[in-house]
Amino acid sequence: MSRYVTSVSALAMLALAPVALSSGAFANDKLVELSKSDDNWVMPGKNYDSNNFSDLKQINKSNVKQLKPSWTFSTGLLNGHEGAPLVVDGKMYIHTSFPNNTFALGLDDPGTILWQDKPKQNPAARAVACCDLVNRGLAYWPGDGKTPSLILKTQLDGHVVALNAETGETVWKVENSDIKVGSTLTIAPYVVKDKVIIGSSGAELGVRGYLTAYDVKTGGQVWRAYATGPDKDLLLADDFNVKNAHYGQKGLGTGTWEGDAWKIGGGTNWGWYAYDPGTNLIYFGTGNPAPWNETMRPGDNKWTMTIFGRDADTGEAKFGYQKTPHDEWDYAGVNVMMLSEQKDKDGKARKLLTHPDRNGIVYTLDRTDGTLVSANKLDDTVNVFKSVDLKTGQPVRDPEYGTRMDHLAKDICPSAMGYHNQGHDSYDPKRELFFMGINHICMDWEPFMLPYRAGQFFVGATLNMYPGPKGDRQNYEGLGQIKAYNAITGDYKWEKMERFAVWGGTMATAGDLVFYGTLDGYLKARDSDTGDLLWKFKIPSGAIGYPMTYSHKGNQYVAIYYGVGGWPGVGLVFDLADPTAGLGAVGAFKKLANYTQMGGGVIVFSLDGKGPYDDPNVGEWKSAAK
Repeated sequence: MSRYVTSVSALAMLALAPVALSSGAFANDKLVELSKSDDNWVMPGKNYDSNNFSDLKQINKSNVKQLKPSWTFSTGLLNGHEGAPLVVDGKMYIHTSFPNNTFALGLDDPGTILWQDKPKQNPAARAVACCDLVNRGLAYWPGDGKTPSLILKTQLDGHVVALNAETGETVWKVENSDIKVGSTLTIAPYVVKDKVIIGSSGAELGVRGYLTAYDVKTGGQVWRAYATGPDKDLLLADDFNVKNAHYGQKGLGTGTWEGDAWKIGGGTNWGWYAYDPGTNLIYFGTGNPAPWNETMRPGDNKWTMTIFGRDADTGEAKFGYQKTPHDEWDYAGVNVMMLSEQKDKDGKARKLLTHPDRNGIVYTLDRTDGTLVSANKLDDTVNVFKSVDLKTGQPVRDPEYGTRMDHLAKDICPSAMGYHNQGHDSYDPKRELFFMGINHICMDWEPFMLPYRAGQFFVGATLNMYPGPKGDRQNYEGLGQIKAYNAITGDYKWEKMERFAVWGGTMATAGDLVFYGTLDGYLKARDSDTGDLLWKFKIPSGAIGYPMTYSHKGNQYVAIYYGVGGWPGVGLVFDLADPTAGLGAVGAFKKLANYTQMGGGVIVFSLDGKGPYDDPNVGEWKSAAK
């Protein structure tokens, strides 16, 4: 991967100036304070706990039926819109799918675009994108007095870009991924101290995964940690997994692979992060090994499918827990990481990390050292694993649902889409409940052998997907669920079925509400305690992003992207008919086009539709003539 920094302005020169070492901590503190404000939504997940929870309660379960649209914004693009916009100090920052345009709007008059960035990209990136041309969001860095506040974005063609948050001017640009070998960028950047953390995509093309930290002021690379390979490439700390040696420690990034297969072994990370300033660890998951065909890569294939805790300053891995050794089903483990502080079953207060995985298990770990606290099925229809041994951390497989050669495995639950995918879920600290958007999709799997060719898909399996046992398989509906989960007891307080997968995720509020979008094009609100549906609104296109909320001039607003697409929408977006196309998604979502069509934009709600245009003179043109 080549790496360069492009200077385009005097601002960029300022960005390259030396800054006191304490500035990183200062910026980090400022970002924490901004995230605590109900007026802001400054990072994916709302805060470093990544809990998508807001203390706002002007909108609550007693008045949510009064929600009406306040204002809207069209991005002008039709591919899937994942993630959520950012709101910082009275401005909303909006991102799009390829070509990854960015817009800044003032909340006093969002009908006027303050600035826009429309990059010119290599169109070849479109051909190597796995599952639609999505992007999961932006990051914000608050500046330090010498370098301006920045909006950070990723581009599908592999570049990371820093924009001046006030003007939209490019401050720096760096190449993180090489599309010639199939490595693209769909991830939302993640800012910690004076670094921006960037993952990678492309495991379906045999890309070797890595995580990179760049200096947020200059774009210079600070560290890079790989998912596979020698220990020095993995940046394993001297005391790696010291509290859980049974997870494995040194030499396994090569020793659990046959020959040099680790060099094209996948393990990319394109999902969500969390960060604990107390431990100074970044938490994230690595994805599936390559190819999907398990026969072609004997061994546990470490450290794909792993929850890592890495030191934010050095990148050193303090712990790594592999959830699915020798993955056979594409259960890429990149899903959301949510932090909480709760008492375990023994009454001991612990700092926890909860992660609903594609493999159908929701894991909770002690985030200080990676110790496994609980591992429960996302649904009782999970059949690939009978259970997870909490002492060893190993899943207990059911061989009937393995995907070995010369074996057509049927009724595998979950499918390769997982019982959970990229959706960003939420946690209500008062109720100690996680609200999770779930897929309810199973599959048949037929493997085949294939050679590796750089830049081409490296999968080796044909998939047919369909609703799980609780859905309507004849009519291809009942593909999703939403659930309220207690990570300590393992109990589900409530669960509700949905027509399609709840792909985008959830947001919880102190107003006793859980909001989420649906693929068939609704924004919904449910009672946090009962799951009862209290309100819904038909939005212009299906939602694959998650809702967010903010307060402005005394009013609470709820916003969500509309724009169907992503993996479940590839058939609709690219007009595909073969049920095995889209890595099996086309067949599973064959009915989606009956309920929604493509679109792209943001829709913002408030009580009775209150907002900036209550005064009809806002935004009106005024003649300078007297």
